[in-house]
Amino acid sequence: MENIYYLLLVCLIFWYFIYLRKVSEAALVHAKHYCEQSQLQFIAIARRSSRLTFNKKYGLVWFSLFDFEFSGDGESSNNAVLSLYGLKLGSVDIPPYRVN
Repeated sequence: MENIYYLLLVCLIFWYFIYLRKVSEAALVHAKHYCEQSQLQFIAIARRSSRLTFNKKYGLVWFSLFDFEFSGDGESSNNAVLSLYGLKLGSVDIPPYRVN
């Protein structure tokens, strides 16, 4: 009986890593799409944090924060924060930046 719990724990950890990978891919798609719409050059993206949280709008969901770099003029780089609720885009917090 104890082996079933170990197997369940291993499967749960495996699922968690696969889900985080899926969230990272969704964040990449959202960041690139945002940069396309705003006519910015996308540079890189990195996960800051992920946690299980409860939200009135989405319910019990994984909340993830991502930092992504972009360029408005092709020479400098700026950082912005992208938040996801599950696989859905929550918000994009972008600082003022230089444009050509």
